Amino acid sequence: MHAITVMGVAGCGKTSLGQGLAAALGFTFLEGDSFHDAASVAKMAAGSALTDADRHGWLERLALQLQAHPQGVVLSCSALKRSYRERLRAARPDLGFVFLEISPELALQRVAARAHQHLFPASLVQSQFQTLESPSGEARVLTVPAALPPQEQLDLAAGWARSQA
Repeated sequence: MHAITVMGVAGCGKTSLGQGLAAALGFTFLEGDSFHDAASVAKMAAGSALTDADRHGWLERLALQLQAHPQGVVLSCSALKRSYRERLRAARPDLGFVFLEISPELALQRVAARAHQHLFPASLVQSQFQTLESPSGEARVLTVPAALPPQEQLDLAAGWARSQA
């Protein structure tokens, strides 16, 4: 597998696992949040959840980025709805997803702890859980508990990715 999206709600650890997984596999890492447009960043910073319409252009930019890295890419992206995942899969049919599953309590705790370092306020965590459509049962999805130690998460994800090649 040469294309992986590390997905889940805010606070689950997408960026940390994504960076580690990209390094372990020798792939390019893409931070999905860096592809939001200025209006979406401002909306989130103001405490408003993004809509499907807000996410449309973002998903299009991410799809193009997945296609631009045929040699191997790991993308961190919430990919909360199946339709979002399907858009990314359409761009990159070999795409797999590592779903970092986390409890609402732990997600809120983590996001609150990083409040001054991130564009996503803790007040929006619940909206992410309301939007989340679990990828369980979809093809090419590995579910990893976000409460596991980071090295265990990485070992699981890297082993799975290598087994899918």
